[in-house]
Amino acid sequence: MNIDSISNGIVIDHIKAGSGMKLYELLGLGELDCSVAIIKNVSSKKMGKKDIIKIDADIPVDLDVIGYVDPDATVNIIKNGELVKKLVIGLPETLTDVIKCKNPRCITSVEQEIRHIFRLTDRDKKIYRCIYCETKAN
Repeated sequence: MNIDSISNGIVIDHIKAGSGMKLYELLGLGELDCSVAIIKNVSSKKMGKKDIIKIDADIPVDLDVIGYVDPDATVNIIKNGELVKKLVIGLPETLTDVIKCKNPRCITSVEQEIRHIFRLTDRDKKIYRCIYCETKAN
């Protein structure tokens, strides 16, 4: 398989195999008017298999979303065909409007203008809880 390199844009690399589509959906990449490549199950010496997303545009991406889906992913910023910055993400402390609270009694279910905010409560188990009702995120 041959995927062209990009001149200016973003490469999200080292995504856990099978997580690329979830990341694609949460970042809203389907709404972009540029080339986006999702490469699944790429051989990797370090990980065995991994996913990669290439975005052929210099756009802002929500690093918290990437960290939530896969804290070990890296984001490479490409300018003029050269790698200019490599970011290692990690788990974000809070998530705002990334996921929604599933508790039907939560204030976010009743009041539509309230933001969905989750706080990291257990770093080892990657558990996030709603700040309003303490419901665990799925």
